[in-house]
Amino acid sequence: MAWLLAKGEQIVPIPGTKRLERIAENVGALNVQLSDEELREIERISPKGVAAGARYPQL
Repeated sequence: MAWLLAKGEQIVPIPGTKRLERIAENVGALNVQLSDEELREIERISPKGVAAGARYPQL
């Protein structure tokens, strides 16, 4: 969540949860400041397109 928030105001994360503790965890991301180095490392280990594809396998 902190990574998405660091991407800029044009990105609006829409978290979904059923548990109250997850809501508090998501809100806590507002207090996380990722460094430029941390942001580069996140981009390196999960580059754009790495999660591309169908959500569910075709039957």
